[in-house]
Amino acid sequence: MDVFGSSGVRGVVGDGLTPAFVGRIASAAGETLGAETVALARDTRTTGRMLADVAAGTLASIGADVDRLGVLPTPGVQAYADRHGVPAVMITASHNPPAYNGVKLIGDDGVEFPKPTLERIEDRLSEGDEGGVGYASVGRSRSVTDADDAYVRELLDTLEAEGRRDRIAGADLTVALDPGHGAGCLTSPGFFRELGCRVVTVNAQPDGHFPGRDPEPLAANLSDLRRLVRASDADVGIAHDGDADRAIFVDEEGRHVDGEASFAALAAAELDAGDAFVSAVNVSQRLVDVVETAGAEVALTPIGSTHLITRIRELRSSGRSVPIAGEGNGGVFFPEFRIARDGAYTAARVLDLLVDRPASEIAADYGEYVTRRRNLEYGDPEECEAMLSAAESYAQWADAELTTIDGYRLDYGDGWVLVRPSGTEPLVRLYAEARQDDRAEALLEAIYEAIANDA
Repeated sequence: MDVFGSSGVRGVVGDGLTPAFVGRIASAAGETLGAETVALARDTRTTGRMLADVAAGTLASIGADVDRLGVLPTPGVQAYADRHGVPAVMITASHNPPAYNGVKLIGDDGVEFPKPTLERIEDRLSEGDEGGVGYASVGRSRSVTDADDAYVRELLDTLEAEGRRDRIAGADLTVALDPGHGAGCLTSPGFFRELGCRVVTVNAQPDGHFPGRDPEPLAANLSDLRRLVRASDADVGIAHDGDADRAIFVDEEGRHVDGEASFAALAAAELDAGDAFVSAVNVSQRLVDVVETAGAEVALTPIGSTHLITRIRELRSSGRSVPIAGEGNGGVFFPEFRIARDGAYTAARVLDLLVDRPASEIAADYGEYVTRRRNLEYGDPEECEAMLSAAESYAQWADAELTTIDGYRLDYGDGWVLVRPSGTEPLVRLYAEARQDDRAEALLEAIYEAIANDA
Protein backbone atom coordinates (compact mmCIF):
# COMPACT_ATOMS: atom_id res chain seq x y z
CA MET A 1 0.00 0.00 0.00
CA ASP A 2 1.43 3.39 -1.03
CA VAL A 3 -0.99 6.05 0.16
CA PHE A 4 1.27 8.97 0.99
CA GLY A 5 3.25 9.27 -2.23
CA SER A 6 6.13 11.74 -2.32
CA SER A 7 4.41 14.67 -0.57
CA GLY A 8 1.45 13.36 1.41
CA VAL A 9 -1.98 12.27 0.19
CA ARG A 10 -3.64 14.28 -2.59
CA GLY A 11 -6.56 13.84 -4.94
CA VAL A 12 -9.65 15.41 -6.45
CA VAL A 13 -12.24 15.79 -3.69
CA GLY A 14 -15.13 13.42 -4.29
CA ASP A 15 -13.15 11.45 -6.85
CA GLY A 16 -10.34 9.61 -5.11
CA LEU A 17 -10.19 11.81 -2.01
CA THR A 18 -13.36 11.55 0.06
CA PRO A 19 -14.22 12.73 3.57
CA ALA A 20 -14.46 9.09 4.63
CA PHE A 21 -10.93 8.42 3.38
CA VAL A 22 -9.58 11.48 5.19
CA GLY A 23 -11.25 10.17 8.34
CA ARG A 24 -9.58 6.81 7.90
CA ILE A 25 -6.19 8.48 7.47
CA ALA A 26 -6.72 10.57 10.61
CA SER A 27 -7.77 7.49 12.55
CA ALA A 28 -4.81 5.41 11.36
CA ALA A 29 -2.37 8.22 12.13
CA GLY A 30 -3.86 8.88 15.55
CA GLU A 31 -3.91 5.20 16.49
CA THR A 32 -0.35 4.65 15.28
CA LEU A 33 1.12 7.71 16.99
CA GLY A 34 -0.85 7.45 20.22
CA ALA A 35 -0.49 11.19 20.85
CA GLU A 36 -2.62 12.85 23.52
CA THR A 37 -2.92 16.05 21.45
CA VAL A 38 -2.81 16.60 17.68
CA ALA A 39 -2.71 19.98 15.92
CA LEU A 40 -4.90 20.46 12.85
CA ALA A 41 -4.81 23.17 10.18
CA ARG A 42 -5.78 23.75 6.54
CA ASP A 43 -5.11 25.98 3.58
CA THR A 44 -7.79 28.12 1.92
CA ARG A 45 -9.37 25.51 -0.35
CA THR A 46 -13.17 25.44 -0.34
CA THR A 47 -13.17 21.81 0.81
CA GLY A 48 -10.66 22.43 3.57
CA ARG A 49 -13.07 23.17 6.40
CA MET A 50 -15.17 20.09 5.59
CA LEU A 51 -12.16 17.78 5.58
CA ALA A 52 -10.68 19.41 8.69
CA ASP A 53 -13.99 18.86 10.49
CA VAL A 54 -13.89 15.19 9.55
CA ALA A 55 -10.29 14.83 10.71
CA ALA A 56 -10.99 16.65 13.98
CA GLY A 57 -14.01 14.50 14.76
CA THR A 58 -12.17 11.31 13.96
CA LEU A 59 -9.18 12.21 16.11
CA ALA A 60 -11.47 13.07 19.00
CA SER A 61 -13.28 9.75 18.53
CA ILE A 62 -10.06 7.84 19.25
CA GLY A 63 -9.35 9.93 22.36
CA ALA A 64 -7.01 12.65 21.06
CA ASP A 65 -7.42 16.30 21.95
CA VAL A 66 -7.33 18.53 18.87
CA ASP A 67 -5.74 21.98 18.62
CA ARG A 68 -7.55 23.60 15.70
CA LEU A 69 -5.30 26.22 14.12
CA GLY A 70 -7.61 27.26 11.28
CA VAL A 71 -6.09 28.48 8.03
CA LEU A 72 -2.31 28.53 8.31
CA PRO A 73 0.67 27.97 5.99
CA THR A 74 2.20 24.52 6.26
CA PRO A 75 5.45 25.94 7.72
CA GLY A 76 3.34 27.71 10.35
CA VAL A 77 1.80 24.37 11.32
CA GLN A 78 5.26 22.85 11.48
CA ALA A 79 6.44 25.66 13.74
CA TYR A 80 3.46 25.06 16.05
CA ALA A 81 4.13 21.31 16.17
CA ASP A 82 7.77 21.89 17.04
CA ARG A 83 7.02 24.61 19.60
CA HIS A 84 4.39 22.56 21.46
CA GLY A 85 5.81 19.07 20.88
CA VAL A 86 2.67 17.69 19.22
CA PRO A 87 2.15 15.97 15.85
CA ALA A 88 -0.02 17.74 13.30
CA VAL A 89 -2.39 17.07 10.42
CA MET A 90 -2.36 19.61 7.59
CA ILE A 91 -5.25 19.61 5.11
CA THR A 92 -3.68 20.93 1.90
CA ALA A 93 -3.03 20.13 -1.73
CA SER A 94 -0.19 22.66 -1.90
CA HIS A 95 0.23 23.76 -5.54
CA ASN A 96 -2.41 21.47 -7.06
CA PRO A 97 -5.52 22.87 -8.82
CA PRO A 98 -8.55 24.04 -6.77
CA ALA A 99 -10.48 20.76 -7.11
CA TYR A 100 -7.73 18.94 -5.24
CA ASN A 101 -7.12 18.59 -1.54
CA GLY A 102 -4.97 16.36 0.59
CA VAL A 103 -3.42 15.40 3.91
CA LYS A 104 0.12 16.01 5.11
CA LEU A 105 1.31 14.50 8.40
CA ILE A 106 3.87 16.28 10.59
CA GLY A 107 5.84 14.99 13.56
CA ASP A 108 6.14 16.57 16.99
CA ASP A 109 9.50 18.02 15.90
CA GLY A 110 7.85 20.04 13.12
CA VAL A 111 9.18 17.79 10.36
CA GLU A 112 7.13 15.66 7.98
CA PHE A 113 7.19 12.01 8.94
CA PRO A 114 9.91 9.86 7.37
CA LYS A 115 9.00 6.92 5.17
CA PRO A 116 9.15 4.24 7.94
CA THR A 117 6.58 6.11 10.05
CA LEU A 118 4.32 6.64 7.04
CA GLU A 119 4.57 2.93 6.25
CA ARG A 120 3.44 2.06 9.78
CA ILE A 121 0.45 4.38 9.36
CA GLU A 122 -0.31 2.80 5.97
CA ASP A 123 -0.19 -0.65 7.57
CA ARG A 124 -2.66 0.51 10.20
CA LEU A 125 -4.86 1.98 7.48
CA SER A 126 -4.90 -1.30 5.57
CA GLU A 127 -6.09 -3.21 8.64
CA GLY A 128 -9.44 -1.46 8.36
CA ASP A 129 -10.23 -1.45 12.10
CA GLU A 130 -10.65 2.23 12.92
CA GLY A 131 -11.22 1.70 16.64
CA GLY A 132 -12.68 4.35 18.93
CA VAL A 133 -13.12 5.10 22.61
CA GLY A 134 -16.09 5.33 24.95
CA TYR A 135 -17.95 8.60 25.46
CA ALA A 136 -16.05 9.44 28.62
CA SER A 137 -12.70 9.32 26.84
CA VAL A 138 -13.55 11.28 23.68
CA GLY A 139 -10.99 14.00 22.99
CA ARG A 140 -11.63 17.72 23.28
CA SER A 141 -11.27 20.33 20.57
CA ARG A 142 -10.06 23.87 21.09
CA SER A 143 -9.52 26.80 18.74
CA VAL A 144 -6.05 28.33 18.65
CA THR A 145 -6.25 31.87 17.31
CA ASP A 146 -2.66 33.07 17.57
CA ALA A 147 -0.74 30.39 15.66
CA ASP A 148 -0.23 32.72 12.69
CA ASP A 149 1.17 35.54 14.86
CA ALA A 150 3.42 33.12 16.73
CA TYR A 151 4.77 31.78 13.44
CA VAL A 152 5.62 35.26 12.17
CA ARG A 153 7.28 36.17 15.47
CA GLU A 154 9.41 33.03 15.29
CA LEU A 155 10.55 33.89 11.76
CA LEU A 156 11.47 37.42 12.82
CA ASP A 157 13.31 36.18 15.89
CA THR A 158 15.27 33.68 13.79
CA LEU A 159 16.30 36.34 11.27
CA GLU A 160 17.29 38.67 14.09
CA ALA A 161 19.43 35.99 15.72
CA GLU A 162 21.11 35.39 12.35
CA GLY A 163 21.84 39.10 11.95
CA ARG A 164 19.69 39.40 8.84
CA ARG A 165 16.70 41.33 10.15
CA ASP A 166 18.50 44.65 10.56
CA ARG A 167 20.31 44.22 7.24
CA ILE A 168 17.03 43.75 5.40
CA ALA A 169 15.31 46.58 7.26
CA GLY A 170 18.18 48.94 6.48
CA ALA A 171 17.95 48.29 2.73
CA ASP A 172 14.52 50.00 2.38
CA LEU A 173 13.27 47.34 -0.02
CA THR A 174 9.91 47.36 -1.78
CA VAL A 175 8.35 43.90 -2.05
CA ALA A 176 5.55 43.00 -4.45
CA LEU A 177 3.80 39.97 -2.99
CA ASP A 178 1.44 37.44 -4.60
CA PRO A 179 0.25 34.83 -2.08
CA GLY A 180 -2.06 33.41 -4.75
CA HIS A 181 -5.18 33.52 -2.51
CA GLY A 182 -3.59 30.80 -0.37
CA ALA A 183 -2.67 30.46 3.28
CA GLY A 184 0.24 32.88 2.90
CA CYS A 185 -2.31 35.72 2.65
CA LEU A 186 -2.66 35.57 6.42
CA THR A 187 1.03 35.76 7.30
CA SER A 188 3.39 36.93 4.56
CA PRO A 189 2.17 40.55 4.10
CA GLY A 190 2.61 41.28 7.80
CA PHE A 191 5.88 39.37 7.96
CA PHE A 192 7.55 41.40 5.23
CA ARG A 193 6.25 44.67 6.68
CA GLU A 194 7.68 43.69 10.07
CA LEU A 195 10.98 43.10 8.27
CA GLY A 196 10.94 46.78 7.34
CA CYS A 197 9.89 46.38 3.73
CA ARG A 198 7.31 48.41 1.84
CA VAL A 199 4.78 45.80 0.70
CA VAL A 200 2.31 45.93 -2.20
CA THR A 201 0.11 42.93 -2.94
CA VAL A 202 -1.96 41.17 -5.56
CA ASN A 203 -4.14 38.06 -5.12
CA ALA A 204 -3.78 38.58 -1.37
CA GLN A 205 -7.37 37.78 -0.33
CA PRO A 206 -7.85 34.23 1.02
CA ASP A 207 -10.11 32.47 -1.49
CA GLY A 208 -10.27 28.75 -2.12
CA HIS A 209 -11.57 29.30 -5.65
CA PHE A 210 -8.21 30.94 -6.51
CA PRO A 211 -9.83 33.51 -8.81
CA GLY A 212 -6.65 35.48 -9.61
CA ARG A 213 -4.39 32.58 -10.54
CA ASP A 214 -3.86 28.86 -10.03
CA PRO A 215 -2.07 27.87 -6.81
CA GLU A 216 1.15 26.83 -8.53
CA PRO A 217 3.49 29.82 -8.97
CA LEU A 218 4.59 28.99 -12.50
CA ALA A 219 5.82 31.77 -14.75
CA ALA A 220 2.62 31.53 -16.81
CA ASN A 221 0.54 32.25 -13.68
CA LEU A 222 2.48 35.33 -12.52
CA SER A 223 1.56 37.99 -15.07
CA ASP A 224 -0.25 40.03 -12.38
CA LEU A 225 2.83 39.97 -10.18
CA ARG A 226 5.13 40.98 -13.02
CA ARG A 227 2.88 43.97 -13.80
CA LEU A 228 2.74 44.92 -10.11
CA VAL A 229 6.54 44.88 -9.82
CA ARG A 230 6.87 47.26 -12.75
CA ALA A 231 4.01 49.52 -11.64
CA SER A 232 5.24 49.81 -8.04
CA ASP A 233 8.96 50.03 -8.85
CA ALA A 234 9.46 47.09 -6.50
CA ASP A 235 12.87 45.57 -5.83
CA VAL A 236 11.48 42.05 -6.12
CA GLY A 237 8.27 40.10 -6.59
CA ILE A 238 7.51 37.09 -4.38
CA ALA A 239 4.92 34.42 -5.13
CA HIS A 240 3.74 31.53 -2.96
CA ASP A 241 1.91 28.31 -3.68
CA GLY A 242 -1.34 27.35 -1.91
CA ASP A 243 0.19 26.46 1.46
CA ALA A 244 3.11 28.94 1.26
CA ASP A 245 5.95 26.48 1.73
CA ARG A 246 7.47 27.67 -1.55
CA ALA A 247 8.64 31.01 -2.95
CA ILE A 248 9.24 32.00 -6.57
CA PHE A 249 10.62 35.39 -7.60
CA VAL A 250 10.30 38.18 -10.18
CA ASP A 251 13.22 40.59 -10.60
CA GLU A 252 13.03 44.40 -10.35
CA GLU A 253 12.41 44.68 -14.08
CA GLY A 254 9.34 42.46 -13.91
CA ARG A 255 11.00 39.36 -15.34
CA HIS A 256 10.41 35.88 -13.99
CA VAL A 257 13.39 34.39 -12.14
CA ASP A 258 13.71 30.67 -12.72
CA GLY A 259 13.41 28.80 -9.44
CA GLU A 260 16.64 26.97 -10.20
CA ALA A 261 18.46 30.33 -10.49
CA SER A 262 17.26 31.64 -7.12
CA PHE A 263 18.03 28.26 -5.57
CA ALA A 264 21.53 28.36 -7.04
CA ALA A 265 22.13 31.84 -5.61
CA LEU A 266 21.03 30.70 -2.15
CA ALA A 267 23.18 27.57 -2.40
CA ALA A 268 26.24 29.54 -3.47
CA ALA A 269 25.86 31.73 -0.37
CA GLU A 270 25.55 28.71 1.94
CA LEU A 271 27.83 25.91 0.77
CA ASP A 272 31.41 25.33 1.88
CA ALA A 273 33.91 22.60 1.08
CA GLY A 274 32.88 19.27 2.55
CA ASP A 275 29.20 20.15 2.85
CA ALA A 276 26.49 17.91 1.43
CA PHE A 277 23.80 19.32 -0.84
CA VAL A 278 20.57 17.32 -1.14
CA SER A 279 18.31 17.70 -4.15
CA ALA A 280 16.05 15.63 -6.37
CA VAL A 281 16.84 13.86 -9.60
CA ASN A 282 15.54 16.82 -11.65
CA VAL A 283 18.22 19.10 -10.21
CA SER A 284 19.50 21.74 -12.61
CA GLN A 285 23.07 21.57 -13.87
CA ARG A 286 23.53 25.11 -12.57
CA LEU A 287 23.11 23.73 -9.02
CA VAL A 288 25.60 20.97 -9.74
CA ASP A 289 28.04 23.63 -10.95
CA VAL A 290 27.58 25.64 -7.73
CA VAL A 291 28.15 22.56 -5.57
CA GLU A 292 31.30 21.59 -7.45
CA THR A 293 32.69 25.13 -7.24
CA ALA A 294 32.16 25.11 -3.46
CA GLY A 295 33.86 21.75 -3.07
CA ALA A 296 30.66 20.22 -1.69
CA GLU A 297 28.93 16.98 -2.65
CA VAL A 298 25.59 16.35 -4.40
CA ALA A 299 23.25 13.74 -2.91
CA LEU A 300 20.32 13.00 -5.25
CA THR A 301 16.93 11.59 -4.24
CA PRO A 302 13.61 10.83 -5.90
CA ILE A 303 11.40 13.91 -6.29
CA GLY A 304 9.27 14.87 -3.28
CA SER A 305 9.74 16.30 0.18
CA THR A 306 9.53 12.92 1.92
CA HIS A 307 12.59 11.64 0.06
CA LEU A 308 14.55 14.85 0.59
CA ILE A 309 13.80 14.90 4.31
CA THR A 310 14.83 11.26 4.72
CA ARG A 311 18.19 11.87 2.99
CA ILE A 312 18.86 15.09 4.93
CA ARG A 313 18.28 13.25 8.20
CA GLU A 314 20.51 10.34 7.15
CA LEU A 315 23.39 12.65 6.28
CA ARG A 316 23.07 14.78 9.39
CA SER A 317 22.88 11.73 11.64
CA SER A 318 26.17 10.56 10.15
CA GLY A 319 27.79 13.88 11.03
CA ARG A 320 27.60 15.55 7.62
CA SER A 321 26.79 19.25 7.30
CA VAL A 322 23.72 19.93 5.12
CA PRO A 323 23.25 23.71 5.14
CA ILE A 324 20.79 23.81 2.23
CA ALA A 325 18.64 21.37 0.26
CA GLY A 326 15.53 21.34 -1.87
CA GLU A 327 14.21 21.61 -5.39
CA GLY A 328 14.10 24.31 -8.04
CA ASN A 329 10.33 24.73 -7.70
CA GLY A 330 10.82 27.21 -4.85
CA GLY A 331 10.79 24.57 -2.12
CA VAL A 332 14.04 25.13 -0.20
CA PHE A 333 15.20 23.62 3.09
CA PHE A 334 17.60 25.31 5.50
CA PRO A 335 18.06 22.35 7.88
CA GLU A 336 19.79 24.37 10.59
CA PHE A 337 16.57 26.37 10.87
CA ARG A 338 14.18 23.46 10.42
CA ILE A 339 14.01 20.48 8.06
CA ALA A 340 10.99 22.00 6.38
CA ARG A 341 10.25 24.11 3.33
CA ASP A 342 9.21 27.63 4.27
CA GLY A 343 8.30 30.12 1.55
CA ALA A 344 8.45 33.18 3.79
CA TYR A 345 11.83 32.27 5.28
CA THR A 346 13.24 31.40 1.87
CA ALA A 347 12.06 34.77 0.55
CA ALA A 348 13.71 36.54 3.47
CA ARG A 349 16.98 34.82 2.66
CA VAL A 350 16.69 36.13 -0.91
CA LEU A 351 15.97 39.62 0.46
CA ASP A 352 19.22 39.35 2.38
CA LEU A 353 21.02 38.79 -0.93
CA LEU A 354 19.24 41.81 -2.42
CA VAL A 355 20.80 44.10 0.18
CA ASP A 356 24.01 43.89 -1.86
CA ARG A 357 22.87 43.31 -5.45
CA PRO A 358 19.65 43.67 -7.48
CA ALA A 359 17.65 40.57 -8.32
CA SER A 360 18.38 40.83 -12.04
CA GLU A 361 22.14 40.60 -11.45
CA ILE A 362 21.78 37.65 -9.10
CA ALA A 363 19.57 35.82 -11.60
CA ALA A 364 21.98 36.57 -14.45
CA ASP A 365 24.76 34.76 -12.62
CA TYR A 366 22.77 31.53 -12.85
CA GLY A 367 20.78 32.01 -16.04
CA GLU A 368 23.03 30.11 -18.42
CA TYR A 369 20.71 27.09 -18.62
CA VAL A 370 17.24 26.89 -20.14
CA THR A 371 14.65 24.53 -18.63
CA ARG A 372 11.59 23.21 -20.46
CA ARG A 373 8.73 21.16 -19.02
CA ARG A 374 5.75 19.33 -20.45
CA ASN A 375 3.09 17.00 -19.04
CA LEU A 376 1.35 13.96 -20.49
CA GLU A 377 -2.02 13.18 -18.91
CA TYR A 378 -3.19 9.59 -18.53
CA GLY A 379 -6.59 8.12 -17.77
CA ASP A 380 -5.70 4.92 -15.90
CA PRO A 381 -2.65 3.14 -14.44
CA GLU A 382 -2.29 0.97 -17.54
CA GLU A 383 -1.90 4.04 -19.73
CA CYS A 384 0.69 5.42 -17.32
CA GLU A 385 2.64 2.16 -17.46
CA ALA A 386 2.55 2.24 -21.26
CA MET A 387 4.02 5.75 -21.25
CA LEU A 388 6.79 4.77 -18.85
CA SER A 389 7.53 1.64 -20.88
CA ALA A 390 7.92 3.81 -23.99
CA ALA A 391 10.26 6.09 -22.04
CA GLU A 392 12.32 3.10 -20.92
CA SER A 393 12.66 1.87 -24.49
CA TYR A 394 13.77 5.31 -25.62
CA ALA A 395 16.30 5.51 -22.78
CA GLN A 396 17.85 2.15 -23.64
CA TRP A 397 18.75 3.32 -27.14
CA ALA A 398 19.78 6.88 -26.25
CA ASP A 399 23.44 7.91 -26.39
CA ALA A 400 23.35 9.32 -22.86
CA GLU A 401 24.12 8.46 -19.23
CA LEU A 402 21.00 6.95 -17.64
CA THR A 403 19.87 7.52 -14.03
CA THR A 404 16.83 5.65 -12.70
CA ILE A 405 16.51 6.99 -9.14
CA ASP A 406 13.09 8.34 -10.08
CA GLY A 407 11.93 7.72 -13.63
CA TYR A 408 14.45 8.01 -16.45
CA ARG A 409 17.03 10.80 -16.56
CA LEU A 410 19.29 10.98 -19.61
CA ASP A 411 22.43 13.13 -19.39
CA TYR A 412 23.88 14.05 -22.79
CA GLY A 413 26.76 16.26 -21.62
CA ASP A 414 25.31 19.43 -23.14
CA GLY A 415 21.88 18.86 -21.62
CA TRP A 416 19.59 16.35 -19.97
CA VAL A 417 16.01 15.11 -20.06
CA LEU A 418 13.89 13.39 -17.39
CA VAL A 419 10.63 11.42 -17.58
CA ARG A 420 8.82 10.45 -14.40
CA PRO A 421 5.25 9.94 -13.12
CA SER A 422 3.84 12.67 -10.89
CA GLY A 423 3.36 11.67 -7.28
CA THR A 424 0.27 13.86 -6.87
CA GLU A 425 -1.57 14.07 -10.22
CA PRO A 426 -2.41 11.68 -13.11
CA LEU A 427 0.47 13.03 -15.17
CA VAL A 428 3.77 11.85 -16.59
CA ARG A 429 6.14 14.79 -16.30
CA LEU A 430 8.85 15.60 -18.83
CA TYR A 431 11.77 17.92 -18.08
CA ALA A 432 14.65 19.06 -20.29
CA GLU A 433 17.56 21.43 -19.72
CA ALA A 434 20.38 22.74 -21.88
CA ARG A 435 22.44 25.89 -22.33
CA GLN A 436 20.56 26.79 -25.53
CA ASP A 437 16.79 27.07 -25.80
CA ASP A 438 16.61 25.17 -29.09
CA ARG A 439 18.64 22.28 -27.65
CA ALA A 440 16.38 22.03 -24.58
CA GLU A 441 13.30 22.12 -26.80
CA ALA A 442 14.75 19.48 -29.14
CA LEU A 443 15.53 17.13 -26.24
CA LEU A 444 12.04 17.55 -24.86
CA GLU A 445 10.31 17.17 -28.21
CA ALA A 446 12.21 14.01 -29.09
CA ILE A 447 11.24 12.09 -25.99
CA TYR A 448 7.72 13.53 -26.02
CA GLU A 449 7.17 12.23 -29.56
CA ALA A 450 8.62 8.83 -28.66
CA ILE A 451 6.24 8.45 -25.72
CA ALA A 452 3.20 9.85 -27.49
CA ASN A 453 3.72 7.61 -30.53
CA ASP A 454 4.70 4.39 -28.77
CA ALA A 455 2.53 4.42 -25.64
